[in-house]
Amino acid sequence: MDRKRTLAEKIIDSHIVDGKCEKGTEIGLRIDQTLTQDATGTMAYLEFEAMGIPRVRTERSVAYIDHNTLQSGFENADDHRFIGSVAKKHGIYFSRPGNGICHQVHLERFGVPGKTLIGSDSHTPTCGGIGMLAIGAGGLDVAVAMGGGAYYITYPKIVNVRLTGKLRDWVSAKDVILEVLRIMSVKGGVGKIIEYSGEGVPTLSVPERATITNMGAELGATTSIFPSDEVTRRFLRAQGRESDYVPLSADDGAEYDQTIEIDLSSLEPMAACPHSPDNVKKISELAGMKIDQVCIGSCTNSSLYDMMKVAYILDGKTVHPDVSLAIAPGSKQVLHMMAKGGLLDKMIESGARILESACGPCIGMGQSPNSGGVSLRTFNRNFEGRSGTKDAKIYLVSPEVAAASALTGRFTDPRELGPQPEFEIPETFDVNDNMIVPPATEEEAPSVEVLKGPNIKDYPETSPLKDEISCVCSLKVGDNITTDHIMPAGAKILPLRSNIPEISKHCFTACDPEFPARAKALGESVILGGSNYGQGSSREHAALAPLYLGVKAVIAKSFARIHRANLINAGILPLELCDPADYDKICEGDKLSIHGVLASLETGDFTVTDETSGATVPVKCELSDRMREVLRAGGLLSYTKSKLK
Repeated sequence: MDRKRTLAEKIIDSHIVDGKCEKGTEIGLRIDQTLTQDATGTMAYLEFEAMGIPRVRTERSVAYIDHNTLQSGFENADDHRFIGSVAKKHGIYFSRPGNGICHQVHLERFGVPGKTLIGSDSHTPTCGGIGMLAIGAGGLDVAVAMGGGAYYITYPKIVNVRLTGKLRDWVSAKDVILEVLRIMSVKGGVGKIIEYSGEGVPTLSVPERATITNMGAELGATTSIFPSDEVTRRFLRAQGRESDYVPLSADDGAEYDQTIEIDLSSLEPMAACPHSPDNVKKISELAGMKIDQVCIGSCTNSSLYDMMKVAYILDGKTVHPDVSLAIAPGSKQVLHMMAKGGLLDKMIESGARILESACGPCIGMGQSPNSGGVSLRTFNRNFEGRSGTKDAKIYLVSPEVAAASALTGRFTDPRELGPQPEFEIPETFDVNDNMIVPPATEEEAPSVEVLKGPNIKDYPETSPLKDEISCVCSLKVGDNITTDHIMPAGAKILPLRSNIPEISKHCFTACDPEFPARAKALGESVILGGSNYGQGSSREHAALAPLYLGVKAVIAKSFARIHRANLINAGILPLELCDPADYDKICEGDKLSIHGVLASLETGDFTVTDETSGATVPVKCELSDRMREVLRAGGLLSYTKSKLK
């Protein structure tokens, strides 16, 4: 008799093309769909073109424009033009600026239960809300998958979050995932898939499920997933895609590595407090605190379902005079239906500022708070400085908390509003895909010109791994360093994502403004980090900029999953301290040596000699055979090109 399998295991096992169904081992997965967004997409498509493959080999690949939509110079517009031309030439669908946030649109128009999806954005697991195995990855991994290559992960552990009961009035899906973050922490999901089950699942709509899987990225999890059931069928039917429906669930008696029980009826409105998504408190503990700004939107909470609740709360009322309220619908479909259904009128009448359907403030692209301001946001991250204001205090809350608080000018528990009405998702969504441009046919493709502006530079040069590393520790940083620390986002820096030489000038400036110049002057160097190094975004620029600056290795207590993969893809050694206490033995500025690198690749055991202090520090680097080959070649691009010859 076959063993009882979880939902995630069923999808993984049906897509394995390399490796075995054994947890903890590296496996290669066949990828059905890919997505990119413009902050990471330009580099991903430069990498795809460098492979020399004429047309994508996936079932569906989509390029979205949703991050760099603030066109204060030519750079973003040039990137969008480049991505549009590459998409047309190579068989990729192109979602134009204004069509919406990649995860919201993909959920609406392309996601299919039981399929695999990787995206060059860490919140790709949003599509787990419809039973898809959707994983965030670096742009180079996505480029390889578009070319028909496998996507490699460590076969993960599966955590079952069993939901019972039903959410009470004005308690939301955001509160569910904040409770999971409170329990597991921002590093508790590393190497794991979070799979939801239980009698509480059918009480949650697809938009609510997508909110939960979206913020699963903040756990460090590989992905999160819900069953595909009648709720999923109704959502797909409303999108005119019922033919994509497939019923999917775990086997009765499936075994999990860990089980967490959450009674939905016991939850109350919560907030993630500065500066981490797992710093969770109840709104009742924060009630009365003055606020300055409210932002509603992002890929976490910008669905029509969210907007219906916000409009109801704002209807006939006025935003507090001390509060700036900005609202960004998640897609053109959502915005159109808000206008058609009168929701937009209610928001505008209240004094809300309506933003375009894009990521916007979530990635620091406008709407930065005032100095020292308190900003309530329905987003997924509240890392220090991410909003564009270094000393701002960012709280992550539900749309219900955000809207209620915008009216009072203070943290407000939405349960004060009285009984909650029923918010019904429409039986039919208005479908108009005229902002999604299909690619040229294979016959037309050779005549399509790829258009590059002057800001678009090639992938940084790499070289095969050397047998000895002997250089200075150019930077020492602490625990939970995010990709925002390494490679900041925001309106000033995001336009440089296609120009590694230029964007590298901002690398680690959030930690040390002198780092880029120092690293460049050293020529080669090593970085020392704490635990959960590289958490947050999937942006491979957090590896490519250090690569350009000559970083040969990063030594840390532990690494976040995607960033570790991006370092290997860039040909940078990710070395983990065998004893975290040895972190204190190495100082910034010390001369470090690692001898016999190539032999150590085979065993995974390395020794770092601090020539300044005389200390010897054992480190490890657990690698599969494929990873060793990638590092020897100098990175995934060189490795892939060699395999295509």
